Amino acid sequence: MSEESAGGLGAQEMRPATDSPAFTIPVANAHRAALRSIERVVEDTAPPQAGEAAQAGILQMLRVGGVLAVTGAGVSTDSGIPDYRGPQGSLHRHRPMTYQEFLHDEGARHRYWARSFVGWRHMDSATPNSAHHLLAGWQRWGTLSGLVTQNVDGLHALAHHEVGVESPLIPLHGDLATVACLTCGNREERRHLDTRLEEANPGYAEEALQAAENVNPDGDVALEDSWIRRFHMVGCLVCGSTRLKPDVVYFGEGVPAERKVLVDELVERSSGLLVVGSSMAVMSGFKIALQMHRAGRPIGIINGGPSRADAKADWRWRTRIAPALESLDAALR
Repeated sequence: MSEESAGGLGAQEMRPATDSPAFTIPVANAHRAALRSIERVVEDTAPPQAGEAAQAGILQMLRVGGVLAVTGAGVSTDSGIPDYRGPQGSLHRHRPMTYQEFLHDEGARHRYWARSFVGWRHMDSATPNSAHHLLAGWQRWGTLSGLVTQNVDGLHALAHHEVGVESPLIPLHGDLATVACLTCGNREERRHLDTRLEEANPGYAEEALQAAENVNPDGDVALEDSWIRRFHMVGCLVCGSTRLKPDVVYFGEGVPAERKVLVDELVERSSGLLVVGSSMAVMSGFKIALQMHRAGRPIGIINGGPSRADAKADWRWRTRIAPALESLDAALR
């Protein structure tokens, strides 16, 4: 089972999932593997260069053109969405739900949707920041060959639309804007589902928001159990099942095969790799750096802290994301 991105649910509010009678031995093993991925601590493996040197190296890469960008949660922090593993990251406050928990624990699914129903308002109101717009502009110019994002907030897609970019954008871990039924496969826009949830829970979101804590990168919040019990879930529009899942890749769930093919194609035709705002802690993102390194292509990293890919990178710039991209953009013009 691969180690991927995640939906959120506070560990302190959950019984050990492997105690569930629905958890067979293979499911329990996959759950434990997902937990190891969540708990991975990304430490320094190579020292960053001085800011000017790292900036010059990355600028040289970008001037060649055709660079693949891979982004993480650090790109969206200026839009008000917290990251995972930074100093103020959400992993310091809660443990995300694994795919195995979501799939096999009905109570966990109900808890997720109660919390996500409240937190979705924060996610849905977020707008792209300068980092999203600058990266979209670089794609339009051909500086970037494409962009792979590990984020599920949809902000890169909004920025692409605003800038008018048609270059490849691959949401590696999916997008919260769509919901899929695990029973029949029907897909529904999250905003439409949200309208149905409001009808089933009049006034709930506004009241619960006052008691909620800590909006997480996946759009859920921390809520007391009393609020969870008050929440009413709605069913699939086609089959009526309440086994609805945001169309995102959870920890312990694999990236869809067709998405992997698209990423491999981008890697193959790109001149180098620029990692922006990501610790590259999960294998689905880290694998891209490994592929580029094996191919002998340059790798640059712009991040506020250490990255799992640091030892593979030619340039490591530890700095704030938006100002770094703005300075590179000014130099490229």
